[in-house]
Amino acid sequence: MKPFIASSLVALLATVGTHAAAADSASDADAQTPSCAIAYVKGVGGSPRSLREYLASPTPYNYLKENELQCKVSDDGRASNCTGVTYIRNEQVSVYDDSDPATLTVVAPVELDHGQKYPVILVIQRKDARCAR
Repeated sequence: MKPFIASSLVALLATVGTHAAAADSASDADAQTPSCAIAYVKGVGGSPRSLREYLASPTPYNYLKENELQCKVSDDGRASNCTGVTYIRNEQVSVYDDSDPATLTVVAPVELDHGQKYPVILVIQRKDARCAR
């Protein structure tokens, strides 16, 4: 009977150890890709297509200068149909979608029209955002 109890105890400890290791690796993954509602962004953001082109460009600086963010602004102050990219300088943004492992979709205030800032939906690299705590 004692060998049965000993082997059961060993199996139980092995199971607990496996679950603890899985929990640690899951928390490590969460730490690498934080999920939050408000973040601070410092980096380049833009429309999904423009950001992909920017990241693939052999001369990102030139791409940024030649493809400045442009949006249509309605009479009620809503920006839509945006194309191009812009540099975001440590702006507080609202996270709109964080389902992609490499990028975040955010709503950021962007200067579009002679000093006027409008909320614009942009795609940014996840590495350029840090959660506001």
